[in-house]
Amino acid sequence: MPTELDRTLDTITDQMIAPGGPAETVPFTRNGVTMPAFKNAPPSLAHYFAHYCNQHRDVDFLVDEGCRLTYGEAYDAARHVAAGLLKDHKLIKGDRIAIAARNSANWIVAYMGIVMAGGCAALVNGFSSGEEMADAISMVGCRLVLADRKRAERLEGTAHGAKIVPLQHGCDPSEGLAPVWGDPSETPLPELGPDDYATLLYTSGSTGRSKGAYSDHRGVVNGVMSYAMQTLMAFTYLESSGGAPTTQACALVAVPLFHVTGEIPIFLQSYALGRKLVLMKKWDAGEALRLIEVEKVSYFTGVPLMSYEMATHPDRDKYDTSSCTAFAAGGAPRPVEHVGTIRDAFPSGFPLLGYGLTETNAVGCGNFNENYLAKPLSTGKPSRPMVDLAILDEMGNTLPTGEVGEIGIRSTANFLGYWGNRDATRQAFTDDMYFRTGDLGRLDEDGYLFIVDRKKDIIIRGGENISCLEVEEALYANDAIAECSVFALPDERYGEIVGAVYLTRDGATLSEDELAGFLETKLPPFKRPAHIWQEFGQLPRLGTQKIDRRTLRDKYVKIHTGS
Repeated sequence: MPTELDRTLDTITDQMIAPGGPAETVPFTRNGVTMPAFKNAPPSLAHYFAHYCNQHRDVDFLVDEGCRLTYGEAYDAARHVAAGLLKDHKLIKGDRIAIAARNSANWIVAYMGIVMAGGCAALVNGFSSGEEMADAISMVGCRLVLADRKRAERLEGTAHGAKIVPLQHGCDPSEGLAPVWGDPSETPLPELGPDDYATLLYTSGSTGRSKGAYSDHRGVVNGVMSYAMQTLMAFTYLESSGGAPTTQACALVAVPLFHVTGEIPIFLQSYALGRKLVLMKKWDAGEALRLIEVEKVSYFTGVPLMSYEMATHPDRDKYDTSSCTAFAAGGAPRPVEHVGTIRDAFPSGFPLLGYGLTETNAVGCGNFNENYLAKPLSTGKPSRPMVDLAILDEMGNTLPTGEVGEIGIRSTANFLGYWGNRDATRQAFTDDMYFRTGDLGRLDEDGYLFIVDRKKDIIIRGGENISCLEVEEALYANDAIAECSVFALPDERYGEIVGAVYLTRDGATLSEDELAGFLETKLPPFKRPAHIWQEFGQLPRLGTQKIDRRTLRDKYVKIHTGS
């Protein structure tokens, strides 16, 4: 039965999407399927940046350790970067230009400049090894890679075919981005429209190798506007209840900007809100609490463990966190017991939960305030008016309410496809343009989504996707291994961690510690198994003779948890 909050939010949304409202939509047709697009959406991210950076010209935008930039200063710097890319590096519209760097103000300025110059910003996973980054760069044919020192060092000696351009972190973008700094008075920007390529983000697939999910400006802008409209809906509700913020909106950026969560709902949405972004170099719960107090942070988003670590931090009561009214999570399920803990620790704010994917430009569902407390196992209802969500059977047919099937999301914000991979692109969509998420779920009678499992063999460790098959391939690189299986183990800190079992070949010896040492040369730290067990008989099989991953996972989860 719909809650009072459901009915209130529906009424607000109905008013927003009515003719003349800020969320009014018009029909858009892709591959013969018509879906809603925002009538008032800017035609490109370049138009979006220009409009809102002018509107908020003198407002604080970026806070990066000791550095501060207003919206006007960030736009001016990005205009110089666009000029340098166009004139000195001969950027052609649609060129993939990669960024391989940690979060910083210059990362954001570089992103803006690439897009404004007509490039397709390829956001490389900065946690990856040099070989993985090189593979991602070469796979999509990047011409240039703006890389900070650590990532550039990792890329040394790898084959990727791109030119490495140094990116430095610091207070002056003209110094940190000097190799791509140009004169905007001499270099006009290209005309950009909704159909031009905008971004390319990398996502782990069931094969283990990353795929490049690319989007046009229409998709990214509609994804951003969807989040902005959800925020406007929330602000309208809070105003009516006397809980709306009275100071500048401010978000703490504690997740990587190369992730869709960092890119869309946090970074890109902020332009429309005139929101200040406070960047963290690396995650530290105590430092996050300090920044919330000092910068008057009003919105926090991270993987679930982050809010929980702040809520249980021994120094929490030393800081005034009353400015923060929202503690959102995405990228992994939040343990139910954490929801109440967060609410109790931050009485002026509510825990929130969202569900979206790289391929949907983060658009999907959201569970808000009291509704989340009432249904903490649900990721919420599909975001109106953009998202058409269905539970699908194997043939792509819609299943009735309450039945479990694959979650499908149809929206103008969806990506176009996987770069250079037509087969994977074709398999990703149904004939009527639902993106097959690979997640299994059900809808209850109120339209709330409950995720029950994942079809894909993916472990989500603190928001990082890790392919079981990729880790298994690394194990099989050891000649002593005859069989192995990799699976997720529950973990309070990361949500999930990597577990592995193995069987050695006849006559071979390989201890668990020796295998762990071997993997240090094969996998980056976050992908290495946290727990390894040796089996001494054939691993269990399914009827197809495939290794029964689920049985092994169930067995070792019990061992791991002591249950």
